[in-house]
This record gives sequence, C-alpha cells and structure tokens, in this order.
Amino acid sequence: MNQPEPTLGDVLDARRQIAPYLRPTPLYSYPALDEVLGTTALVKHENHQPVGAFKVRGGVNLVSRLAPAEREAGVLAASTGNHGQSIAYAARLFGVSATICAPQGANPVKVGSMRGLGAEVILHGRDFDEARERCEALARERGGRYIHSGDEPLLIAGVGTEMLEILEEEPRVDVVVVPIGGGSGAAGCCVVAKTMSPSVRVVGVQSEAAPAAYRSWKEGRPVEDVMETYAEGLATRVPFSLPQQILRRLLDNFVLVSEDEIRAAQRQMIETTRNMIEAAGAAPLAAALRLRDELDGRRVALVASGGNVSPQQLIELFA
Repeated sequence: MNQPEPTLGDVLDARRQIAPYLRPTPLYSYPALDEVLGTTALVKHENHQPVGAFKVRGGVNLVSRLAPAEREAGVLAASTGNHGQSIAYAARLFGVSATICAPQGANPVKVGSMRGLGAEVILHGRDFDEARERCEALARERGGRYIHSGDEPLLIAGVGTEMLEILEEEPRVDVVVVPIGGGSGAAGCCVVAKTMSPSVRVVGVQSEAAPAAYRSWKEGRPVEDVMETYAEGLATRVPFSLPQQILRRLLDNFVLVSEDEIRAAQRQMIETTRNMIEAAGAAPLAAALRLRDELDGRRVALVASGGNVSPQQLIELFA
C-alpha cells in the first residue's frame, strides 16, 4: 500500500521544527573541483552536522513530535551508523531512551558516537538488513516506537530541508547529485526541488556493489540484491518502499559507480575540501565524474552526506 508522501509544506514545517536545534550547513565551492569536473561545483557539507551526517535533520523532526506515551516507551532503530546517530542524538535532546541495532561490522566511529549519546547499541548480523530484522523483533517484544530509516514521512521531510538550503543559497543550481542507500535523502531533495524549481535535475548515485535501490527504481518493483560495498551509507540490499515511491515519480537519473570510483572520489574530496568525507558522501563526485560530459556548463551541487570515517578506513583509503 502506498504511504502518504511528504510535501513541500511538510518540509517547510520541518525546518521550523528543527531550527532551534540545527544550524544550516555550508555550501562551498572549490576551484580544484571545478577544474576536475569542467563546470561549477558546489559541495553541501552535511558532514558539518553535529553527528557528522544529514540524517540528524530527520531524527530531530520526528523525535521532537513524539506523543508523551511514545517518549515514555522509548525508540528503536536499525542502522549502519548515521540513522542510528541521528535517532540517538534526537533521543538525548528530548529525554527519550533509544536502542539501536547495527551490524556486527559497523563503523566503530559511528558505534562509539551512538553509545556516547546514551543509546543502547546492539550489534547483530552481517549487514543492515539482518540488524533491521533484529530491531523489528525487539520492537515487538519490548514495545516502543520503531523508527524505520526510510519509510517515515517525517524523516524524509526533515532531510529535505538540506535541499531548501541549497536552493535558497544558490537558486541558479542546475543539478543536484545525492547518494542513495535507502533513499530518504534523495526523496527529500526530489520533493523540494520538483516543487520549488522543477527544472533542477536530481541525480541519485549508488554503488554497483549494492544496487538494490537502483534496480528497484529501474525496474519499478522491489528488488533485493547483494550488499558488498564498503560505503556503509550506501549499504542496503532491500529497497525502502516510501523513498522508492517518491523516486520513481521524481528522480531524473540514477547512476551506479564502482567501488574504485568511490574510493578515488573520497580521496579527492578529502584532499580538495580539507574535510573528512565518508565514502557515501563522496559518491556524488564519483557520479559527476561519470557524467562529466553531460554536466558541462551546468552548476552542480554535490551532497556530502556525511563525514564519519574511522582511522582504519583512512589508513586503507590512502595506503
């Protein structure tokens, strides 16, 4: 059954809701990126969020609206890290207990952050979907509000506020490239862009080593696939229904890139922007390089969705 889709009005309401807690993030240009892409490039620095990733916008929007009984019962979520950090951050902000299920091999930086924010973290399974299944079972056993990482209109409305900021700061933007794991970020961008400025093209990017969202979008039906990417922000093997519902209507293009392309883009983003950019946050540059000829002469915004990189990941990246 189709779920209600958030509207631009919901995104504007979300901005009012999160404004006391989260500042707008910067949109910076870098001449070296312009040179490599052959066009004007702008980086939306969601790695500057307090948990180092864009998802906190949705977490604050949703948790701040919980009913008293839901706050009392607590919240549960499954995550490879950034959604979990988002819910843990918002739960701490509003005095709600949080339980996060993450895969056993989850990024230790993100796991440490979630625990530092006061969440109970349960490591279970080999990937996100096995952790998600465990979390859904716990929610049935314990009660509490289960917060899916994509199928939540309030999350999508919250993360859509990043697109509001892009268009308000640079209304001449032609293309926005956004990474897709579950697709909430891309869905939020689409809702805003296609209402405020329909000529703006929204392009999604996923790793070819975890192409479930891409294949589901391409084939118009849910498709489960492998999950072998090192980029945990892109690491889903089952599509999310509400983001897919929105993306099938509004996403202009969807690109698959290789693991090597993501690694090269991640190195380039870190070196060029002097920012810590995680693999998923670098995937938009990998896609833009793949689409270089098509983007010629256009003003392109790259969503750096997060910056949570572990020391071991950095060592391996620059080895």
